[in-house]
Parts: sequence; C-alpha cells; structure tokens
Amino acid sequence: MNIPASSIQRNNFSINCNGRLVDLNTPKIMGILNLTPDSFSDGGKFNNEKSALLHAEKLLKDGADFIDIGAQSTRPNAEYLSAEEEIRRIGNVISLIKKEFPEALISIDTFYADVVKFGYNEGMDVVNDISGGYFDENLLPTVAETKLPYILMHSNSTYQNMHEKIHYEDIIVSLNYSFSKKINELQKLGIYDVILDPGFGFGKTIEDQYKMIDEVQHIGFGKYPLLIGISRKSFIYKPLGKHPTEINEETQNLHRKVLEKGAKILRVHDVAETRNLVGEL
Repeated sequence: MNIPASSIQRNNFSINCNGRLVDLNTPKIMGILNLTPDSFSDGGKFNNEKSALLHAEKLLKDGADFIDIGAQSTRPNAEYLSAEEEIRRIGNVISLIKKEFPEALISIDTFYADVVKFGYNEGMDVVNDISGGYFDENLLPTVAETKLPYILMHSNSTYQNMHEKIHYEDIIVSLNYSFSKKINELQKLGIYDVILDPGFGFGKTIEDQYKMIDEVQHIGFGKYPLLIGISRKSFIYKPLGKHPTEINEETQNLHRKVLEKGAKILRVHDVAETRNLVGEL
C-alpha cells in the first residue's frame, strides 16, 4: 500500500556532514554495523575489519544512506567498555569504508569524547550518542569542536541505570522537557546541527513506547529532525513471543507509521526491506 504524499509530514531539514549538505526532506536509512561480540541480535558477526567492510558494502548496496558503527553493546547487562577498547575495536574500519566507498556517510555510536576525536580524525560524519552527554563530561565540548551533526538520544542518566523502566506521567511531555533543556545546553556550546532520538528500548515501558510511535509528530515540536531506532527492539518482539530477527513485518508497519508522522531517519538492521518501504513514499 502506498502512503499518500499528502499524508506525510514534511519539514525542511538538512545536516552538514563535513561540508556536505545532506537533505532530509526525503527519509534516510541508517544501517547498523555492530563491531561487538555480544550484541543481542548479531553479536560477533562483524567484529573484524574484513567482515565489517563486507557488511558495510552490503548495507550500502541494500540502500543505506548512513552506516552507524558501534563498538559498545548497549543491551542489558552488556560489558562496559573503556574508550580505549572502543577505539581498538573500531580500528581502521572507518578509513577502510571511506577508502572503498567515499560517498558513504558514517556515524559513530559512542558516548566517549576520545572516541569522537578518533572517529573525526578517521573521517566520521555524525556523532550518535545514546547518553545525551551524561556519561562523559568532555563529550559535548568535543562534539562542538568537530562541528559534526549530533544525535541526541533520550535515556536515563547513567550507563548502569539506562535500562531501568521509568513510569512517566506523560512520556511525550517528559521527552520534550528533557530535549528542551539539553538543546539549550548544546546551543550554548555552539552545537546547532541536532537530530533527536526518543530512545526506544532505553528505560521506557512497552506502553510508553507505543505512545511515542502514535504521537511521534509531537516530539521536538517539529523543530528538529527525528531519528527512530526500533529495529529488533524488545517492546516489539517480546509481547509476540518472537526472536528479534522474526519481526520484520511488524517493524516495517511501525516504520510506515512514523514516516507518515514526519520521522526523517530510520536506524535499522534490515536495510533492503526498509528501502522498499521508503521507496513507496
């Protein structure tokens, strides 16, 4: 079923990735490249440079606009890595991808300032931070120095409690209050290229996460582009009694809904299926 063009919320957004202006007026796909041996859905598959490069090639061929590289698993009870270990795991992956695929846009999923510095020198284009700047006090000033776009995700304030379920009186009001405070801080630092991520899978009840999908158009008051990351998340597969890799149809139905309501970037494992959906718009 095609989505009527008139039903899609359209705001004029773009981001500056190392001098390259990326238009977000049409939805973009961020393909996930985990360099972790303990990721909950694809752990260990891509944690060496050769297999990571091959998977990056597949993501791009399947239609990814961004490749999101993560060296630290954020699943519950995952091993907590130092910045040095993240850098070791990333190795030459960024520069190898840039050499083979110069047009590829790369985000690094980290909450460490030192990893941002390393990634910037290797050629990364976007900082994807699950912590909102809470886990490393030097992160946000470092992001400001790079002038790269910054993905601000809503989560609990420490690594140890980021998956603790909080019962919000109104999750949308709480998200917007939190984002407003943090955006004010970012602007004081000179960070203006901001993408909002409501943080599906991080300290929110199943009910609140479905409310976030139903009311996604109200998150950020339409002033900032939204990234939605629901791929293989437990609030979808656990109630269905399914494995994370068995919920593609359900996930694409939810992707359709958030795109209709104005989401600009989908962060996903299954790029080809998501590209088919976006192609219908």
